[in-house]
Amino acid sequence: MDRFDAMQAFARVVEAGSFTKAAQTLHMSKTSVTQLVQQLEARLRVKLLNRTTRKVNVTADGAAYYERVVRLLADMDDAETSLSAATSSPRGRLRVDGPSPLARMILVPALPAFHERHPDIQLDMGVSDRVVDLIGENVDCVVRGGELTDQSLIARHVGDLQLGVHAAPDYLARAGVPSHPKELEDTHHRVVGFLWSRTGRSLPYAMHRDGESVVVHGRHVLSVDDGNAYLAAGLAGLGVLWLPDYMSRAHVASGELVPLFEDWRLDPMPLYIAFPPNRHVSAKLRVFIDWVAGLMAQHAPVATRPPVSASATRPSSRAPTR
Repeated sequence: MDRFDAMQAFARVVEAGSFTKAAQTLHMSKTSVTQLVQQLEARLRVKLLNRTTRKVNVTADGAAYYERVVRLLADMDDAETSLSAATSSPRGRLRVDGPSPLARMILVPALPAFHERHPDIQLDMGVSDRVVDLIGENVDCVVRGGELTDQSLIARHVGDLQLGVHAAPDYLARAGVPSHPKELEDTHHRVVGFLWSRTGRSLPYAMHRDGESVVVHGRHVLSVDDGNAYLAAGLAGLGVLWLPDYMSRAHVASGELVPLFEDWRLDPMPLYIAFPPNRHVSAKLRVFIDWVAGLMAQHAPVATRPPVSASATRPSSRAPTR
């Protein structure tokens, strides 16, 4: 038995809650993972996991051992990193996940410069607007817009997305140009709905001007759960959009989208990089986080937020990052 492989297999089973998921993330067979954990238990003469047909639970002894194993694996990674000079040249596989529009418009176009600087890092990038199970799917970090609801994650605030309201000229020619956000509630106006993966439903938008605040729900004939599809629906004239500036800028310049309510303000959307608290922040993860933070400093710098009075409490503005 390779003790390192056995400890790594045990840690992944605990994190994934499943031998099958652990085997998938380790690129091993389920049988091999099971044997490694069994051999580890035999060596320690301690039951580390309780197994049922549906799930795997860590025992009290297993939980205590897991905490030590995680620290030991992290120390071993640090030792190998320092010996291989990877501190100055980080290397290895990094699994990340980000919203589809942000990946398409900002992250992926900038990757050649990242890989030129860090040629030994292999990035596996999930591109979606769904909620990712970081531990179960063995994802090192996620880039996400909006306030984080999972308080168990460690998050770094890397940017604030400025938002605006837009519509296609064809849509405005049919429905008319609204002069006040509340007109979007009228029967002849439509918005494009965005289905948030956390709730499975569209959420209203809060807008502010000179002490006046309104919350707009709007009516829709289409709701989507992907930022690129959301933008495409607006460009096709299916309704009014709430967009981050980086998504709308080129289309406004080309005349494909028209800004609305430019004297109104929407609260900026915070952008975070989040990772599990038990995930070792390796050199490769650290340089990736710093790289994303540097990118967002160019495209969506962190805003200085004025204090919000108690009377101004309201739903937060949301739009696809998304």
